[in-house]
Amino acid sequence: MYYEDTDLAGVVFYANYLKYYERGRTELVRALGLDQAVLIEQGLAFAVARCEVDYLKPARFNDALEVVTEVNRVGRASIEFGQYLRKAGDPGNILNKALVKVVCITVADMKPAGMPIDLTRQLQHLQQARL
Repeated sequence: MYYEDTDLAGVVFYANYLKYYERGRTELVRALGLDQAVLIEQGLAFAVARCEVDYLKPARFNDALEVVTEVNRVGRASIEFGQYLRKAGDPGNILNKALVKVVCITVADMKPAGMPIDLTRQLQHLQQARL
């Protein structure tokens, strides 16, 4: 954890967890081979529609952290992610967890749009792998 992420007590500022979760989702999509720049060129993007966060234990300055991102549910135009943050190398030490719903939208009018079928299939495969 970086000093800039913490408050005066050396504890990670609560809103920074949302940044970590955003990075986790971005890395998951990247690992699936989707270039979000290409998606934007196609007139599509993702927007967070809902976020629920549970702050269980504080992350502190100099902690090495891991973000775990799982696919809970895939709809035609939405994805529900389960995410959690833990100390690196300590799988049982969950510090924070979140439920995040993102919606695929058109860039032009910001309205929901169906996701590309290849992405939907890949996400459904990840969802099934969890079950």
